Amino acid sequence: MVRNRITIHPAHIQCQSMPRFTFRKAEHICLKSEIENLFSAGSTSMSAFPLRATYRKLTYAGQGLHVKVLLSVSKRHLHHAVDRNRAKRQIREAYRLQKHLLTEAIPADMAINVAFIWLADHPMSSKLVSARMNQILQRIRQNVVAEVEQTSISQTNVSATADTVTDSLSSLC
Repeated sequence: MVRNRITIHPAHIQCQSMPRFTFRKAEHICLKSEIENLFSAGSTSMSAFPLRATYRKLTYAGQGLHVKVLLSVSKRHLHHAVDRNRAKRQIREAYRLQKHLLTEAIPADMAINVAFIWLADHPMSSKLVSARMNQILQRIRQNVVAEVEQTSISQTNVSATADTVTDSLSSLC
């Protein structure tokens, strides 16, 4: 006797600890004002050839995503549309698979806008693009973590100073 069996494909099971490897439209920077804000003064830039990343830390407004991304491949660097499209595909794929490095490190009150800019004058291997994307994301992560630690230390020092002043005033009275 054969019974009906219901099988669930492993891809349909979602685990809370497993990162989601997606890159949806909501994660893209599309507004002109956001792009201008990203490239204005106050943004930080770093390079790992063939990519340059420019990012800006923002306060999280409570809506939208914590990380938004812009991809740019110039016609000046890659003259053929086929090559530009391939480079953008490589950048998207490298970011999609490694974005958890950045999203896990961002505190709840911070948002980051990142622009990835292609620097090479000829196509590169996907393996190289992925390795350089990893380097860039790790460096951005280190900068964010360092800033968060520095902010928490300075807040601790301010509260300790306030306690000292309060104790001094109370001893005078």
